[in-house]
This record gives sequence, C-alpha cells and structure tokens, in this order.
Amino acid sequence: MTDTVSFGYEDVAPEEKTRRVGEVFSSVAAKYDLMNDAMSGGLHRLWKDKFVRRVKPREGEHILDMAGGTGDIAFRMAPSGAAITVADINPEMLAVGVERAAERGIDGLVWSEANAETLQWPDKFFDAYTIAFGIRNVTDIPKALREAHRVLKRGGRLFVLEFSTTEWPGFSEVYDAYSHKLVPKLGQMLAGDAESYRYLIESIRRFPKMPEFERMIREAGFTQTKVEPLLGGLVAIHSGWKI
Repeated sequence: MTDTVSFGYEDVAPEEKTRRVGEVFSSVAAKYDLMNDAMSGGLHRLWKDKFVRRVKPREGEHILDMAGGTGDIAFRMAPSGAAITVADINPEMLAVGVERAAERGIDGLVWSEANAETLQWPDKFFDAYTIAFGIRNVTDIPKALREAHRVLKRGGRLFVLEFSTTEWPGFSEVYDAYSHKLVPKLGQMLAGDAESYRYLIESIRRFPKMPEFERMIREAGFTQTKVEPLLGGLVAIHSGWKI
C-alpha cells in the first residue's frame, strides 16, 4: 500500500482516511436513505433490487453482506432463507440497521462490527460476499478483496455494487454538474452536513474505472469476473468466483 490514499480529492495517510470515513458515516447514518436518494436521484433502490437478483441468495447459504450496516441489501436477501451476516465497521450504521429490521419485523439476521480489511471469520466460511456502495470507502481496497476471497468457500461468489464513471456521451457532464453542485447543498438542507456529502461525491470520482477495478478483483484471486454497467457505467455490478 502507498504512503497516502485518497479521501475525496485529498491524499491522506491511510489511518487518516479510516478515521475520517468513520466520521462521515457516523454523521450520515441516520439519514442513510436521504443520502442515497440525493446521490442517485432515488435510483439506488432499483439498482439494489437488480443487484440482489444477480446474487441469487438461496436457502441454506451463508452470506456476508459487508458495509451493509443499515440493512438495505440484507433486507432484500432475507426472504430467500439464506443465513445473512450484516457487517460494518461503523457501529452507528449497524444501530440504524438493527432498528430498521425491528420496524420491518425482520429477524434472523446477524449483525457484526467488522473491518473489511481484517475480517474475523475463518477461511472458506461463506457462500457469497456482497458489498454495495461500500468498497470505495475502504482504505486498502486490494486487501479487502483478498479478505473477501479468503472467507469464501470454493465455488463462492463475490458481488460488488459501486458507483463508477458513465460512458454515455453528455450524461457524464450532466451528472457531474448535479453531483458536485447540488448534492452537497441537498446534504446541508436535508441532513445539515454538506461536507460529508461532498466527500461521498468526490470519492466516486477517485474510484477506479470499471476495467481497472475488474483487474483488482482478478488480482485478489477471483476468476470468471464480470462487469455489468448500469446507466452507461454510472453504477456497475462487479462479480467474480472463487474456484
């Protein structure tokens, strides 16, 4: 790992990014749905539905939903009967998820505080690993991908949903203008926090493009990697298998 990593448009020490990302998500945890609505125009709900259809959770499987603190992905997978562990580095995000699960009458989920770079589970433990809109906030992404590979059984599958860079002519400029100018203002208006929203937008711009991130997944040991762009690549579903 290099001496510095990106925190939005800044380059900071790795431990500084971990601390500051934690502060961002502690700040936005209570307004998680508003945050995602602001960043995606509400489309994140449809993207997550499609993501879970790609995962195809099945009864009897053990699935780790990393960076899933507020439960959005786990709630969608729960009807499958899979045993789902929701993990997040941020206890405030997990607290929101536990509360939301109780409100929805969803039980049986396991909630666990965990760092994606140093997972506490043994080798070959899970059938699937999911992470939605969380991998770009990890300090050491290659290390997190290697950990995902380690805890998956042979035949296990990785699914990542993340913002990327749209390749549609003209749309990129429109979204850039919306995200950089309006999203922080919405963050201030809806959550009283423009800076956290500004970081989240900047973090998207610094995230690797689709081919580069697919290469990172392969380098972590996954095979049969695939990228499914949505809205021309504004968002992408990445997947890979452990064999």
